[in-house]
Amino acid sequence: MNIRQLGDSDLHITPIGFGAWAIGGPGWAFAWGDQDDHDSVAAIHTALDAGINWIDTAAVYGLGHSEEVVARALAGKRERPYIFTKCGMVWDEDRDISFRLKADSIRRECEASLRRLRVDAIDLYQVHWPKPAEDIEEGWATLAELREEGKVRHIGVSNFDAGQLRRALAIAPVTSLQPPYSLLDRGIEREVLPFASRHDIGVIAYSPMASGLLSGAMTHERVVNLPPNDWRRGSPNFQEPHLSRNLSLARLLRVIGHEHEVPAGAVAVAWVLHNPAVTGAIVGARAPGQVAGIVAAAYLSLESHDIAAIDSFFAREAA
Repeated sequence: MNIRQLGDSDLHITPIGFGAWAIGGPGWAFAWGDQDDHDSVAAIHTALDAGINWIDTAAVYGLGHSEEVVARALAGKRERPYIFTKCGMVWDEDRDISFRLKADSIRRECEASLRRLRVDAIDLYQVHWPKPAEDIEEGWATLAELREEGKVRHIGVSNFDAGQLRRALAIAPVTSLQPPYSLLDRGIEREVLPFASRHDIGVIAYSPMASGLLSGAMTHERVVNLPPNDWRRGSPNFQEPHLSRNLSLARLLRVIGHEHEVPAGAVAVAWVLHNPAVTGAIVGARAPGQVAGIVAAAYLSLESHDIAAIDSFFAREAA
């Protein structure tokens, strides 16, 4: 699997990274339903065996549980992948989540993540959301201090727009940006991706399969039967009038994938990676059997007629 330099860092990452959001399990506001930790560990092992060399998680995923599962999966590994995690979302004893970028809060979060991940330094530490907006400078300056202290190796941001990236750059270089990017969410193309390219900021896109909608495995019936504790039940993309359109797109991706002998989800991820401003894509897996489809995207080069077919789909929808 080819590797790509992430921004101005010494991190050279595979085009696909293992996303650890869903393996945080149930019991918090943005859960994906119940999750078996043994399946999670097996999925991580399968991804690493396939050549994936980075894992992206966050403290808030499962309220600390995702980081603990990642540590469990990596225990005893002689060569471990890069570990990326995030700060800025905290929770209280009632499991209620809030946003915080004050220096003392970020330092507490960093220490807690180091303990849960069982590492001496975090390879990439990211501000999860630019909230509260008035504390962006304080939060980013604190990450820069943590890097100088050796607790984190590199620092990045997630969900920042171009103006917020500019504010961060006034304080310290930004190694990477983690934005949502998929065929169903292209909002970063106009300003954010060009800004990142101009400033040598690596881009690691999340939700390239639109939270499973473009995987090829989603159906109307499956959406209706999503468990009550799956956050996707409340997402507009999983509801009409958007759902039928989105599943039609997934069927097109399945046709394109059939020509390349890969699943629809691999086509969706390859489309994201086709953009030269994107360094890598974060794709989650909840069981080892899902990993092969993920890895296929790293080797898939979409042809001009594939891109044209996708563009034609959206042109028809807009007509």
